[in-house]
Amino acid sequence: MWVWLVLLYGILKGVREIVKKKALEKNSTIEVLFMYTFLSFVIVLPSAKLSMGVEPRFYLFIAAKAFVIFLAWMLSFQAIRRMPISLYGVLDLSRVLFATMLGVIVLQEVLGVFQVVGLIFVSAGLLLLKYRPGSVREAVALSGEAVEIKYVVMAFTSCMLNAVSGLLDKILMRDISSFQLQFWYLLFLTLFYLAFILITRTPVNWKRVVCNKWVWLLSLLIVVADRALFLANGMEGSRVTMMTLLKQSGCVVTILAGRFLFKEKNTTHKLVCAAVIIAGIVIGVR
Repeated sequence: MWVWLVLLYGILKGVREIVKKKALEKNSTIEVLFMYTFLSFVIVLPSAKLSMGVEPRFYLFIAAKAFVIFLAWMLSFQAIRRMPISLYGVLDLSRVLFATMLGVIVLQEVLGVFQVVGLIFVSAGLLLLKYRPGSVREAVALSGEAVEIKYVVMAFTSCMLNAVSGLLDKILMRDISSFQLQFWYLLFLTLFYLAFILITRTPVNWKRVVCNKWVWLLSLLIVVADRALFLANGMEGSRVTMMTLLKQSGCVVTILAGRFLFKEKNTTHKLVCAAVIIAGIVIGVR
């Protein structure tokens, strides 16, 4: 069951990247981040009674996870705004490397033969993308403006932070429920974005962001996807290393969206890279 839940998360994650891209066409990064996080919290409010009773020591860890995601999303939204969605989808696969290292080092998970082979395939797919002559420069140029390498660095940094968040999920789900984690995590995250707006005095067009239908859809997607992921983390036998491989199924969604929705060109090479990575995922979960 946990395998199917993580696959659902991966697919919804790919859809979320598309919706983020559409939402950012109408509003700024911080407007979208705050509003869709706040709306997500409103959606889980009915579960407030089930979310009480958390031991005080866990609030600090949940707040730490929220802060990690606060930074990760700030970086990833900037990257998504500045690069083709198909390229971001493949770059996002690098989180499998970070999460695998954390799973082995921190949780002392042991990789089997199939997991090692799967990881090699995933790494090979990433290298094919990275070392194709001019591939990154050509891809980002499709957005219609010269995009600096800093946005690629932002995408990779976001992946690393997301891997840390995944590790914290696994640790926290040993002692608290999925309702508790999701409720308090979204509350802390909403407060972080609100504090950022107030401290930096960032102007927000509230009317425009509330009327942005993509923000509402994004809120629903994150609640469903995160609940599936948190439930999977709490199930016996689930492992961070294998779950991270399964999460990458969303890359195909973003690459296909890049070609058919955003009319990006030269996506064939990225599809080949994604095929290699998906083959690694299939092998790794055997």
